[in-house]
Amino acid sequence: METKVQSTDMLYSLPVENVQALASKNLNRIPSRYIRPEVEFDVVSIDESQQIPVIDMSKLDHHDEQKKLHQACKDWGFFQLINHGVADEVIEKMKTDTQEFFNLPLEEKMAYAKIPNYLEGYGQAFVLSEDQKLDWGDMLFLFGLPVSTRDPRFRPTNPPSFGASFDKYSMELHKVMIHLMKLMANNLGTDPEMLASFFEDGIQGIRMNYYPPCAEASKVYGLAPHSDATGLTLLLQVNEVEGLQIKRNEKWVPVKPIPASFIINIGDMMEIMSNGEYKSIEHRAVVNPEKERLSIAAFHNPKRCTQIGPLPDLTKTNKALYKTVSFQEFMELKMSSKLDGKFMVKKLKL
Repeated sequence: METKVQSTDMLYSLPVENVQALASKNLNRIPSRYIRPEVEFDVVSIDESQQIPVIDMSKLDHHDEQKKLHQACKDWGFFQLINHGVADEVIEKMKTDTQEFFNLPLEEKMAYAKIPNYLEGYGQAFVLSEDQKLDWGDMLFLFGLPVSTRDPRFRPTNPPSFGASFDKYSMELHKVMIHLMKLMANNLGTDPEMLASFFEDGIQGIRMNYYPPCAEASKVYGLAPHSDATGLTLLLQVNEVEGLQIKRNEKWVPVKPIPASFIINIGDMMEIMSNGEYKSIEHRAVVNPEKERLSIAAFHNPKRCTQIGPLPDLTKTNKALYKTVSFQEFMELKMSSKLDGKFMVKKLKL
């Protein structure tokens, strides 16, 4: 029988074994809690032409590129952003410092371990029961913005440059996100300044992911299939090992990251705000049998006072397809459920 978490607080996640330490034991058979029989039966596309669209940010003042962006958000929910204006050194420093953090001895990393009722920290999230299946990966989750949400207890001091690298990276990604929000609002036919204002002082969470190699890689998830609950996610591939796959036409399509690009995806909040015009897409992370994989995902949410529902401009001629709830209600619903497909969108659909 499933053992439920004895806590009413929405932020509680049970502590679980460190996967990086588990992987270092070179086990031939991994614990059954990580084994997902369904993974072996999933259909993975081998069609090399099935790649997510590439959007050139430096050309987004041209109608053709804006139209391409609109189609990417409608038809794919994912795209790769090139020429985004974030300096190479900002990206490279963030990558290096992330890699160095995960290379630290376990006891040093555990100084930043998650504690009950806090989202930030090192470990795993959304573990709600003692026999829930687990993902083959560890993470460090930190708030980037607003600055007031940052808790110094969870911010690594080793490598010494981590804090400065993180803060710079956080600010640069925020700028890119706001620029994209305005362009998307324009494409949707709603007020760009209004949509951007929801996110201008919004909540940015940054999740650094470490997926160790796994002897039984074909039977585990690095990250279970889900859609992101946020407005927009900006993902950076840290090393050359691929692992992100998106669901399209009932097949899993591997994403081949372009060096120095960001992989952008529409989150559930944006699907709801666009009244279904833009779609959040189910995606997952798979792991490699021989090599570690690292990535950094920056999640962008609106400010706490925002109502999450279809934008009024978009329901004048079309009926609302989703309920409107407070940001607080939305997040409570999200935090009280494990990663599970497009759970949030289904829950709020009218």
